[in-house]
Amino acid sequence: MARRCDLLDTGPMTGNNVSHAKNRTRRRFEVNLCNVTLASDSLGQKFKMRIAAKTLRTVDFKGGLDSFLMGTKNSKLTDKAKKIKKQIIKSQEAIEAA
Repeated sequence: MARRCDLLDTGPMTGNNVSHAKNRTRRRFEVNLCNVTLASDSLGQKFKMRIAAKTLRTVDFKGGLDSFLMGTKNSKLTDKAKKIKKQIIKSQEAIEAA
């Protein structure tokens, strides 16, 4: 399984291990992934995801999954997140029409 965030597609970065003698060797900085279940208020549904801890803090700060997705550009989201966002938009339009 790829170590990527299911919402923002955050992946591993690369850098250097630097010793005391300033010897540099390449290394990977892995993403801190958490298995979480996020609830959508407008859909009344729960989604199991594997997201980065930084993304989870952002979701909490924005006020939940719905407001996070609505405030994020589609270019930053993964395909899975775009599908959820499309469902949320459709349900909100149905509520407004009724």
